[in-house]
Amino acid sequence: MTACRGRLLVALQQFTAETGWQDMARLLPEWEVVACPPGSVAEHADGVAAVCPFNASIDRAVLDAGRFGLVHQFGVGLEKVDVARATELGVWVARVPGDVSGNADGVAEIAVLHLLALARGLGQARAALAARRWQQRPTGRSLLDATVLIVGLGAIGTAVARRLAPFGARLVAVRARPELGGPPEVAQVAGPGALPGLLGEADAVVCCAMLDSGTAGMFGAEAFAAMRPGALFVNVARGGLVDEDALLAALEAGTVGGAGLDVHAREPPDPGSALLRHPAVIATPHIGGVTGVMFRRTCQLLADNLRRWADGGAPRWAVNNPGFCRWPDG
Repeated sequence: MTACRGRLLVALQQFTAETGWQDMARLLPEWEVVACPPGSVAEHADGVAAVCPFNASIDRAVLDAGRFGLVHQFGVGLEKVDVARATELGVWVARVPGDVSGNADGVAEIAVLHLLALARGLGQARAALAARRWQQRPTGRSLLDATVLIVGLGAIGTAVARRLAPFGARLVAVRARPELGGPPEVAQVAGPGALPGLLGEADAVVCCAMLDSGTAGMFGAEAFAAMRPGALFVNVARGGLVDEDALLAALEAGTVGGAGLDVHAREPPDPGSALLRHPAVIATPHIGGVTGVMFRRTCQLLADNLRRWADGGAPRWAVNNPGFCRWPDG
């Protein structure tokens, strides 16, 4: 019988076997793995050693309510975690980078799916076929010789670039630190100040940027007005990067020729919203990274990192360094 190392609290109401939840329990036989609704972490924090928040908010109140020593995201996003307060309290905060979990690859695939569906008029084509309007088949756009602007060139943006290059597109990118360059598939890498000019050159824009206080709402009325008329827009990063009212207005005006959205300002979004009902919009329910490969890899990486931390080591992929850990006795 393996001795219990601690209790891992997963802030997820439902995590099915099909997506790999049973793998986590199998990989951590020495841990007690329990779950709670995302809004109830503080009420379930008693006796918990580590928290896996998913979309739950790990704010000051939650951090102060428990004695857990590790917040480990099942993926990348930590925008709902108060990292500064965690550091003060001796709580490590870690994530699983998308380039090792398969998350970035899955999100890049969704970006390509949306871009191709928009470019080739998939919705119109299916409607024409169903109505036997053979002579009204849409004339599609090709990615061959098209200029595609990738905004954000981290793991996801890089994965998008590597998938789009074989289509014969010319790839340009904007990233916060242009001095880091990019993969060889990208012809030009520029800083944020070059965004308005590059928007005017692009036939399609794929948003892969990180959401923070400086990038929130970066795609608003001004950015959409700067785009080449009729250009396509795809967002696979975070919904908060886009002013959805401005996007709808740009679609109505024809400034944006079509939008592919895997992420939304509010999740779940209202399926009856004017934006989601717009004929030039293709939307999916934030499924970019949701693949069996990603769940299996992330379960294994998270389990290994949890053991590393429980053995007294610094967790891999930590975003802070508190210098001490309050679990179990401060």
